[in-house]
Parts: sequence; structure tokens; C-alpha cells
Amino acid sequence: MKKKGIVVTLFLLALLAVTIYVYQQKKHGAEITLSGNVDIRQVNLSFRVAGRLKNLHVDEGAQVAAGAVLGELDDAPYRIALADARANQAALSAHHTLYKKGYRKEDILQAADTLTARLAAQLNADQLLQRQKKLTGTGAASQRLLDEAQSGYDQASALAQAAKEQYKELSSGYRQEEVAEVEANSRRATAQLNNAELQLNDTVLTAPKGGIILTRAVEPGTMLSAGSTVLTLSLTDPVWVRAYVAEPDLGRVAPGTRVSVYTDARQQPYSGVVGFVSPTSEFTPKNVETADLRTALVYRLRIVVEQPDALLRQGMPVTVKIAAGNP
Repeated sequence: MKKKGIVVTLFLLALLAVTIYVYQQKKHGAEITLSGNVDIRQVNLSFRVAGRLKNLHVDEGAQVAAGAVLGELDDAPYRIALADARANQAALSAHHTLYKKGYRKEDILQAADTLTARLAAQLNADQLLQRQKKLTGTGAASQRLLDEAQSGYDQASALAQAAKEQYKELSSGYRQEEVAEVEANSRRATAQLNNAELQLNDTVLTAPKGGIILTRAVEPGTMLSAGSTVLTLSLTDPVWVRAYVAEPDLGRVAPGTRVSVYTDARQQPYSGVVGFVSPTSEFTPKNVETADLRTALVYRLRIVVEQPDALLRQGMPVTVKIAAGNP
């Protein structure tokens, strides 16, 4: 009798294990239903430069394509700045070319002629000085004449030395430090010109991507600072769904998992792909209406909707379903 009871107990335990295994397999293979919301990215559009708003070509609700011109600032100050930068760059570029070429040949020849004349004058002064020295030694000339001859020779020597240095400078060209300075100034002028051109281009506001204008914050005539929001653009692509999955189902929603997205505005579901699974858990947000998950820890999903249309709006509640057997 005792042996029979042990057999019954073992049978019941085996039956319980099989029941639990079958339940887990069915649960793993069942369809997963998640709640979520449409997440459409928005861009606050602004001018990178300050100025007076001249035109806005779009209003709220307008659908725009990537690269479309949305508005302009009064560009008169930036056109003037660009003209000034061009003139400054041209002047410094010419200055740079002058320093690279060195002194003119005419200037060098003139310096050579001057040096020749000064050397001749020095030689003449030296000869006169030597004669006065001889005459003074014999008493035929006064000391005053000797002093004047010495002074004339010293002056002629100084002028000859100055002419020699001038000729050497012109023959050698500009110093490396001077050339480096004008090169740096020329590069700075080019950078300032590029910046002026960029600022002029920034007086035109274009759409970075296709989308729908949500808000028009200012009107023409408004003085704007750089970075002030002018328009808010809701992007039409990509469109994502933010959903949450409980830990037991985490293994079935890896990146790349295909899902179906249902809305109340359309009978046919949208196709989507799980693009991101948060590595950290969080408490179920209040907008997830599933009662049994309200206090559970869940993981955030980002689902990329394929071929979205205008029926998907920011914050719209959706239902996400993962088919049975989907790994």
C-alpha cells in the first residue's frame, strides 16, 4: 500500500511537470499584444544668423519636401559684408603676390647705381683726405682743411655703407618672416570671405527633410536672433512606434522582429520592424493600458513603421501584435 502511494505521488508530480511545460510552450508560442504610441520626430527650424525676417512662404499644415525654401531674412547687411570681405581678400592677395615676387628689378638696378655713385664719392673723399694728410705734415695746409677732409670721408663712407645695405636688401628680397606674415593675412582674408558667403547663404531657410509644418512662430518684419525658432516641422519619415514589452516576452522582440501595427483610423495594419530594444528596464508608463502590466517592469521598444501615411499622427495610440511562433 505504501509503495502504491509513492507511485501515485510520482505520477502526479510528472503530470504537473508536463502541464507546466505545455503551458510554457503555449505561452511562448502565443501572439503577443502590446500597447504603444506613434512617435514622430519634430525639428525646430531657425536661421543660423540674426536679422529681420523678410518672407515666410509656408503656413501651418503645409507639406514640404526636403530642400524646399521656407523663408528668407533681409540679406542687405550680409551682401555688404560679403562685398567688403571680397575687397579685403583681393587686397591682401595682391599684397601676398607682391611679397612672393620680391622687389622690382628696376628698384634693384637703381640701388646698384646708387651704390656705385656712393662708392665713387667715398673713393674721391679718401683721396682728398690722403692729400690733406701729406700737406698738413709739411705745413702746406692747415689743420682745419684736414679736419674737413676727414669729415667728408666719414660722411661718404657712411653713405656708401647705407647704399650697400640697401642694395643687399633689395637683392635678397623680403625676409621669410615678412612673407609668412602676409601669407597668414591672406589666409585669414580667405577665411573671412568664406564666412561672409556662408552667412549670406544662411539668410535662406530650407527644409532639412520632408514633413508637415506644425507651427509658425513668427511673422515677417520680426527681428530675430540667431537660433530663434521660426517654424516647427513634423517629419514624415521615419515614423516610429514607442511600445513596451514585459520581461518574459523579451526574447521574442529582438531587433529585426517583424510586427503588425493597428490603429483605429485604418482597417489594414501597418508593417513594422523592431529597430531598438532598451537595455534597461523601467516601470510601465501610465499610457500603457494593459491592466496586468501596470506595475511591472518593462523594456521600451522602438518599432520602425514601413510605408507610413498621413493617418499616423504624433502621439496616436496603437496596438502592436507579434504573431504566434515569431522567435
